[in-house]
Amino acid sequence: MVAAGVPLGVLLRLCRVLLFLSQFYILSGGESTDIPPYVMKCPSNGLCSRLPADCVECRTNFSCVYGKPVTFDCTVKPSVTCVDQDFKSQKNFVINMTCRFCWQLPETDYECSNSTSCMTVSCPRQRYTANCTVRDHIHCLGNRTFPKMLYCNWTGGYKWSTALALSITLGGFGADRFYLGQWREGLGKLFSFGGLGIWTLIDVLLIGVGYVGPADGSLYI
Repeated sequence: MVAAGVPLGVLLRLCRVLLFLSQFYILSGGESTDIPPYVMKCPSNGLCSRLPADCVECRTNFSCVYGKPVTFDCTVKPSVTCVDQDFKSQKNFVINMTCRFCWQLPETDYECSNSTSCMTVSCPRQRYTANCTVRDHIHCLGNRTFPKMLYCNWTGGYKWSTALALSITLGGFGADRFYLGQWREGLGKLFSFGGLGIWTLIDVLLIGVGYVGPADGSLYI
């Protein structure tokens, strides 16, 4: 059968070609439906002033006075929707914050990586270089990820109360030292009967004040 003088087979082949071209156009990014990764952090139709820093772009002023209140003009990023105090949609808004760089924030405003390779019980107390990231809803100047020197503060699960109880009750047999992973000292106490009691008394005092800790260098819990 012929429609308007064009064979049906030709029309079918033409439709297949058009379908192929449309799919190729979509796959090549012509009509990409990918959602930007930052959108997952941005609450839909929430207050613009409460959006996480990854959802907005602000014109910051690095010449502001440290510690003083400052306001910055901000614009929401594409694919982000938010409202003002009257629940009206808006794109441009102002945020109020304190003039300071991200690395100057209080410790409660950022999260840092922990190190399990440094000694927490040492003199002087050891530090390690941590990578810190500012919390989502905190606004600050500069890079939101920064290095910082922190004191070693990790724990291996050893309890101070358990170590002290073992030192008082079974310290003469080295149970406290074995518990803390110090097996050499534990063997020394075991075969010397707690240093004839003297070593046992000294360990009770040292563990009681926290001077003797786990062998892996971690903190008590």
